Amino acid sequence: MPIRNPDELTQAVLNEMARAEDPRTRDILSALVRHLHGFVREVHLTEPEFHQAIGLIARLGQLTNASHNEVALAAGSLGVSSLVCLQNNGNKGQTETTANLMGPFWRMHAPVTPQGGSIVRSPTPGIPVFAQVRVLDVQGQPVADAEVDVWQCSADGYYENQDPEQADMNLRGKFTTDAQGWVRFRSVKPIGYPIPVSGPVGTLVKTLGRHNMRPAHIHFMVCKPGYKTQFSQVYSSDDPNLETDVQFGVTEALIGRYTLHTTGPAPAPDVQGPWYTLNYEFVIEPGESQLPPPPITGKAEGARPERVVLTRRN
Repeated sequence: MPIRNPDELTQAVLNEMARAEDPRTRDILSALVRHLHGFVREVHLTEPEFHQAIGLIARLGQLTNASHNEVALAAGSLGVSSLVCLQNNGNKGQTETTANLMGPFWRMHAPVTPQGGSIVRSPTPGIPVFAQVRVLDVQGQPVADAEVDVWQCSADGYYENQDPEQADMNLRGKFTTDAQGWVRFRSVKPIGYPIPVSGPVGTLVKTLGRHNMRPAHIHFMVCKPGYKTQFSQVYSSDDPNLETDVQFGVTEALIGRYTLHTTGPAPAPDVQGPWYTLNYEFVIEPGESQLPPPPITGKAEGARPERVVLTRRN
């Protein structure tokens, strides 16, 4: 029937959402309509504001390509990515978890790398890091033969897909845990880096007077049949932006302690100066082993993006 007022409009849309045959689809779409219409009512969204919002949403898609995902960046900057992660891990949000954001920089098909191997694949500045990470199940037992993807930014603050100066798949590698659940590899200590602010996410961050920095971290993805695939990030305890991460990703469980070594023989003979070691344990939960679509699929061409650092407003 013809709609006479805002309440009838919302009910008419809900009636159509109820036509979905799949119960989960029906629940999600009905809740989306209720909350979206409720938001419009609560803020009394004006027509110019509505058109501005449509433009921002369109721009998110326009800026998403093979080497950059503005949509994933937006989800992180609003805390949605972390919320989805926390409520779906750690016994559905009831206990601490080593799961974390997938992030917008995971690529599939990282090079298979032997135990103790290096993920540095082209000349890369930075202090060497020798990492040992262990994968355990919820009973504390080691998980052997788990596939572990590792990726990180350089000491310049760029992932290889952003930076034509780095070799393809630099600072990325794929390992397999040994019988005791260990993976060992060599890299360089990452630094904190600014997220891009040239798009809608930058507009949001600037409007709120936030900085755009992510604390230094190394990404991990642990996968084995019979266990839920876990994405994670291990953050450096010495980073000044742990409490104000622009992507709301830092949890207490994921703060890693890097140990600086300035004396004694390094684990590799070519290391003459200082180096770091990192030890960390992941706990993975039983569940279905599956991979989401990768947020990026290729490497950028042309000059690497300018790094713009915003100052957090007091």
